[in-house]
Amino acid sequence: MSRRAFALAALSTLASAPRAAARSTAGPGPDSVPDPAPGAAPAGSAMDPAPAEGAAVPAGSAAPAPYPVPRASAQMRGVWIATVVNRDWPSRPGRTASEQRKELMAHLDRAVRDRLNTVILQVRPTADALWPSPYEPWSEYLTGTQGRDPGWDPLGTAVEEAHARGLELHAWCNPYRIANHADPARLAASHPARKHPDWVVRHGGRLYYNPGLPAVRAFVRQAMLDAVARYPVDAVHFDDYFYPYPIAGQTFDDDEAYDRYGGAFSSRAAWRRDNIDKLVREMAAGIKEVRPGTRFGISPFGVWRNASTDTRGSDTRAGVQTYDDLYADTRRWVREHWIDYLVPQLYWHIGYSAADYARLVAWWAQVAQGTKTHLYVGEALYRAGAAGQPAAWQDPAELSRHLTLAAAYPQVRGHVFFAAKDLAADPIGAMARVVADHYRGPATPPR
Repeated sequence: MSRRAFALAALSTLASAPRAAARSTAGPGPDSVPDPAPGAAPAGSAMDPAPAEGAAVPAGSAAPAPYPVPRASAQMRGVWIATVVNRDWPSRPGRTASEQRKELMAHLDRAVRDRLNTVILQVRPTADALWPSPYEPWSEYLTGTQGRDPGWDPLGTAVEEAHARGLELHAWCNPYRIANHADPARLAASHPARKHPDWVVRHGGRLYYNPGLPAVRAFVRQAMLDAVARYPVDAVHFDDYFYPYPIAGQTFDDDEAYDRYGGAFSSRAAWRRDNIDKLVREMAAGIKEVRPGTRFGISPFGVWRNASTDTRGSDTRAGVQTYDDLYADTRRWVREHWIDYLVPQLYWHIGYSAADYARLVAWWAQVAQGTKTHLYVGEALYRAGAAGQPAAWQDPAELSRHLTLAAAYPQVRGHVFFAAKDLAADPIGAMARVVADHYRGPATPPR
């Protein structure tokens, strides 16, 4: 039996003071953008400007820690392409296969023109698929109707065309989000959530798979690994959605699962973190088994814990902490090398009082120091020049200063920009400035 056949057979916000705008249903930094829409994360995923070229690290920010290993010549230069709610691509559902393909090629070509080397394409936005999956229906963001065949293979085409352009293709999946609405009847008749209603939790007007059920964890892992088995993707990528972001006055109803499976834990929070830890470890092991050499990366909300909560935390005052609110122990994943790379969404400007970009870069660099996990920084390109953003984000040099600041830390091996639509529009020339200042020649992704 071939490796492929075997593999296929085996697969059976942010700030509370002041609070930033929540991200859109798109996704992480990756698939979420500021705006309290369904499926999005809090605007805490927003970064701010770094000091000008040659400027010193802002007062009060930790200085770069000594690092004995010389900086590698390789550098991550990535962009997220969000498909949920048609954030970046396709521009709208129902376009012809030819039109969708043309739009996708334009995003890939733009990445090449800006001397990027990696695209992170959202291929499983809401428990559906952008490839012919035997486990989940076709995504509604392609045709407008979940389960309808779009007449082509978007993921297969994206991998082939990205590689033809010298780009890496990372398959971005959201593990537990089912729908940005709360009506199971609106899902495709074949949807696993309709076949297994006991797997589903309604929360905040949306539907989620329950991370506390072992059957759910096994299924979502299997569904995502199908893409790894079918296509030579360079990495699998998770965004920041594990347990849902907290909603005032609402609780995530996992009482029955906790009563059944949580007895060995000191608290529900500890049990929930263990559920997510298991998903991360098991997914990492599955990727290595199905396609050795394929990497696994995660892009979490930028604050693990505030120092006021945990002395190991960052000097921030975030209203959301991934460890406590999303039950994602992102620091542990880096320190214990459960994942190959981490892209914290540092979507705030330098000097932002609740979550200073400069302080967070320093903190994450310290976390990554001495580990085998690569650290990249998620950058809020979508904020540059956007209406309603602070003055710092109206400065075309904002993002360029971010890269200048991060370059002082050898642990930072590159950056990923949110997101493709903003890369193409570049309303105030912020990305053009990044390219002129920092991407004058090509670079290969770190391995």
